[in-house]
Amino acid sequence: MSDTPDPLLKPPSGQAEALAREHLEFKAILLLAFMLVLVVGSALYVMYARGVFDSTQKLVLISEDSEGVVVGMDLTFSGFPIGRVRRIELAEDGKARIVVDVASKDAHWLRESSVFTLVRGLVGSTNIRAYSGLLTDPPLPDGAVRTVLQGDAAGEVPKLIAAAKDLIETLNGLAGSSGALGTSLGNLQVLTTRLNGSGGALTVLLGGEAEAKKLLLTLDRSNALLAKLDGMAAKADTQVFGDKGVMPETRATVVQLNALLGEARNSLKKVDAVLVEAQAVGANAREATTDLGTLRGEVEASLRKVDSLVNEINRKWPFARDTEVKLP
Repeated sequence: MSDTPDPLLKPPSGQAEALAREHLEFKAILLLAFMLVLVVGSALYVMYARGVFDSTQKLVLISEDSEGVVVGMDLTFSGFPIGRVRRIELAEDGKARIVVDVASKDAHWLRESSVFTLVRGLVGSTNIRAYSGLLTDPPLPDGAVRTVLQGDAAGEVPKLIAAAKDLIETLNGLAGSSGALGTSLGNLQVLTTRLNGSGGALTVLLGGEAEAKKLLLTLDRSNALLAKLDGMAAKADTQVFGDKGVMPETRATVVQLNALLGEARNSLKKVDAVLVEAQAVGANAREATTDLGTLRGEVEASLRKVDSLVNEINRKWPFARDTEVKLP
């Protein structure tokens, strides 16, 4: 019988347990290595995500105190984180130095004219913010030191309480009996009482009930006078515009006057005709006068001829005694 072990045969139980133990230890080592790689990878990823491996530039902010500021706090610009607080230290002058690492890719948002604020709210954490009004200014150099402006909302609470206290005291003084508001309310009450009285608003406007009564009496008399005037106006309407009033008679008179004017117009037309005829007669008379002048000239010429003839006869007949010539 041979002593060579058959490979198909199972190993002894002790050897199998040793192999199983070695296999389990190998798996445990692999698991631990995988866990270590996973932890290291996660840490590296977190560091990468947090910008640990990014290039940064240093910025130092000087503050009166560092209350509320913690390492790892973000420096924000327009609501976006552009830097992170790396450490906080106390300066020789007793002020806090806040060292901030600003990512190089975001450093162009910070200029020499930029303003940094440290705001502490009543609710929530402290915030460090940067404001750049002119982005055309030169960029902020690496290692720049800037003073941070602080705004503490909690520090304003005592001032607010003191202001509210002063306001309440002022309101109490105004609303008191001797205050302006109290006096005004008293006067308003007196005014309301007078308005609800017998005179009403007239008493308030005129300053007394007697004056209000005088005004009411005047109004009554005015109403009576207006009533009389209305009656007189009605009578005047009847007398003027009635059937037997002045207006109908005047209208009839106007009609008669129109008729008379028509007759006068006709008479004037007849007179115009007569004047035309008279003008014609005058023209004829002027022509006759012209003819008479011509005839008179001819008669005078004839008389001159007769006179010359008589003179000639007297000259030729000097015996004659009677030289008078009688004209027909």
